[in-house]
Amino acid sequence: MSTLLVKNASLLVTMDDQRREIRDGGLFIRDGFIQQVGETADLPYHADEVIDLRDHIVLPGLINTHHHFYQTLTRAVPAAQNANLFNWLTTLYPIWARITPDEIFISTQTALAELALSGCTTASDHLYLYPNGSRLDDEIDAAREVGLRIHASRGSMSLGQSQGGLPPDSVVESEDRILADSVRLIERYHDPSPGAFVQIVLAPCSPFSVTGELMRQSAILARQYGVHLHTHLAETQDEEIFCQEKFGYRPVGYMQSVDWVGEDVWFAHSVYVSRDEINLYAKTGCGVAHCPSSNMRLASGIAPIRELMAAGVKVGIGVDGSASNDGSHLLAEARMAMLMDRLRAGVEGASLSSENAPALMTGRQALELATRGGAAVLGRKDLGSLETGKCADFVAINLNRLDYAGALHDPVSAVVFCAPRGVDWNVVHGRVIVRNGHLETLDVPRLVERHNRAARRLVSE
Repeated sequence: MSTLLVKNASLLVTMDDQRREIRDGGLFIRDGFIQQVGETADLPYHADEVIDLRDHIVLPGLINTHHHFYQTLTRAVPAAQNANLFNWLTTLYPIWARITPDEIFISTQTALAELALSGCTTASDHLYLYPNGSRLDDEIDAAREVGLRIHASRGSMSLGQSQGGLPPDSVVESEDRILADSVRLIERYHDPSPGAFVQIVLAPCSPFSVTGELMRQSAILARQYGVHLHTHLAETQDEEIFCQEKFGYRPVGYMQSVDWVGEDVWFAHSVYVSRDEINLYAKTGCGVAHCPSSNMRLASGIAPIRELMAAGVKVGIGVDGSASNDGSHLLAEARMAMLMDRLRAGVEGASLSSENAPALMTGRQALELATRGGAAVLGRKDLGSLETGKCADFVAINLNRLDYAGALHDPVSAVVFCAPRGVDWNVVHGRVIVRNGHLETLDVPRLVERHNRAARRLVSE
């Protein structure tokens, strides 16, 4: 049995039901789980390892609810810089078709390294194309070396251009193969227990890249095995037109028709959803991964996050693919969620000084989306807050930085209001992944060199 004592934190933000913020706080951890939370004076004096976090703010580990790791290989590709979603995809599909298994591995580590340094301890990824022998196993193996928890989504595309879909036929798979591989992955890797490092998700890519039959069969299979379901939904107006013309439904109505609503389902984006559709999400327990930077980058629109939150919908933060962001900085994404919501409030509100002015998202609410919200979306009751019995996943930021000079009147809000650079500590299940701003599990300069070499090959061929 191993123990870890975290002590002397200037402020420990628990994000528990009481939303406690403990001065001179600390944690006592045994075998990766939190045993005690409180003031340093009330914790045990000894442990196998002691981390003194005086002058730091400690937060629950951030949770990323939507990503495409492989897209780190195609950041800022010139031909795709000024395109909306559909044109962006059709430009990049032929490049992605050249990806190899080794490049899935490298890009996964690059994305996870960037996420770890930005405060992420759990990441959900959506890998939906498998060219040249690539497998989801390549991603899982890569994540194991980094040390972050991963929800690995067995994505898929089966509706090629010849059948009226968006992707070229060269990157789609047969539905029999998709379902068989889904079973294989669940049976080999999925761990439903508290503290799990790998969980499998079934994730047909989008309404415009898979058939309704694959959606239905994936839902049946997921519920047979007790795993979650994930897809892109209501991201753009083009998608809305596509669904109405091909299926006779708006995107959310189409999900209902293929039995894709429930507590085990979460959707990326949900920009174009009506009041009735928001209420359906709330009633059935569907979650939403909010990806503000990607929505701005592709000019997709602004998701109605205030309405979703007010209705009681589970909402988390996603950095989305690193070719539509073009980064993997989760703390910055929480800040972007707050700023985008405030911009929308200002545009739609007659006057922010009037009695009927819309409420503005606070810094604490943005952090809550990135912690408790993400845990709820992924169905992880063992994550998202610092309390007894939960996983010892936390991050710490040194407040004696230039970034926060003059902002310590409210350090919790300062973490989001001030432009975030990264975290100084990242601990996952009691294991230090980032120490004093340095990633301990990978050789970052060597990884960057390998990654850039792979990216040059992909884009130049």
